[in-house]
Amino acid sequence: MITTTSTSIGLSPRDRILQTALALFYAEGLRVGIDRIIAEAGVAKASFYRHFPAKDDLVQAFLEARHEYWMGWFASRVDALCAERAPSMALAAVALGEWFAEPSFRGCAFINAMGDGGLATGSVGVVQRHKEDLQAYLAVLAQRAGAVTPDEAAEEALLIVEGAIVRAHTTGNPSSAKIAARMLARLDG
Repeated sequence: MITTTSTSIGLSPRDRILQTALALFYAEGLRVGIDRIIAEAGVAKASFYRHFPAKDDLVQAFLEARHEYWMGWFASRVDALCAERAPSMALAAVALGEWFAEPSFRGCAFINAMGDGGLATGSVGVVQRHKEDLQAYLAVLAQRAGAVTPDEAAEEALLIVEGAIVRAHTTGNPSSAKIAARMLARLDG
């Protein structure tokens, strides 16, 4: 299960701010205001600005944390599926289907952030790194699944994965994962 909310008990003010941003930015987008984040995190305005001098700094921290969290979840889940079954590119879609079925699913935080517009250069770099890391993981999966050209398979897989995420988000229907699984299976060796 992929969630980013947690109890704030025992967290530092910076961590409370970031946890609040993780939940609100993913659920509602980057348009959520700083005053709301400050209020929901239970920190003073001065404390907020000590840790994040500008909203852009918080957005970048949000994207970095989301990247680490999501990639960790995705790779772990697909690896576990590969251990249960034979490695296959289609298992990436099985993991995605589990994510799509979660009530909190709101699409790809990185695609959503780019769609919100106005990202600072550092945040755009995090988005790009996320997609590069996802493609690199898919290349490893392709190699494990016996693809003849793992890097090319990963390029194709990334488009399939991103398309399935966007489709599940826009329709509210997790069945795009099943279509993606059929397409990804064709990339196996």
